[in-house]
Amino acid sequence: MDTAILFSGGKDSAFAIEHAREKGWNVKYLISVKPTRKDCFLFHYATVEQTKDIAKMLDIPHFYVKCRVADPVKEANIVKEVVQSNQKKLKIGAVVLGGTGLQETQLKSIQNALRPLNVDAFASHAGEDHDIVMEEMLKKGYEIMITQIASDGLKDWLGKKITKENFPQLKKDSVKYGFHIGFEGGYADTLVTDCPIFPKKFVVEDMSVIFEDDYCGHVVINRYRMEDKAKKEIKQ
Repeated sequence: MDTAILFSGGKDSAFAIEHAREKGWNVKYLISVKPTRKDCFLFHYATVEQTKDIAKMLDIPHFYVKCRVADPVKEANIVKEVVQSNQKKLKIGAVVLGGTGLQETQLKSIQNALRPLNVDAFASHAGEDHDIVMEEMLKKGYEIMITQIASDGLKDWLGKKITKENFPQLKKDSVKYGFHIGFEGGYADTLVTDCPIFPKKFVVEDMSVIFEDDYCGHVVINRYRMEDKAKKEIKQ
């Protein structure tokens, strides 16, 4: 199956790329949508700009577009425009989203937008238990940084990495404060800095952690480098 991946740089979309490769699907390109505002319904705000270098590292064609609206229909049409404009040279049958399918507004909006093109949209791990999915990511060596929050109980997690060691505490906090453990529904967003499909490691050298209030905040990455994992060389 020829696919495109909706790629934010976060844990679910990175895992979707790995999942697609394991399934033998042909990932023709990645689509990354960077909002210019924080109230978008469908897309991550923080650190999406890092997808440009990550896609280059992965050697996958990449379309990086801006979103200036906050309306699920109009936002989904941004994805539709990318797909429609590339169907002749990079024809696909589906756009794959990361996650287990609980992001219903995002999923349904994009499905509706792509239906006239006869292009499907689905979540890579639909119906699975996100606890188990995240444990699998961590077991495989995913380094997952929390880059944006919008929930009580996550303030101390912003800018930190989820690890096998602290994941049990995150699960306890999700129960205590009522946020989804995989953050589906907009509770938090993430950036993957390393995983099995990355030939290089994304190393954050300097970042700013910005809080809007006690429940909301985001990370801005000021400086980073790509570190070659095979040769242990550091490249700017």
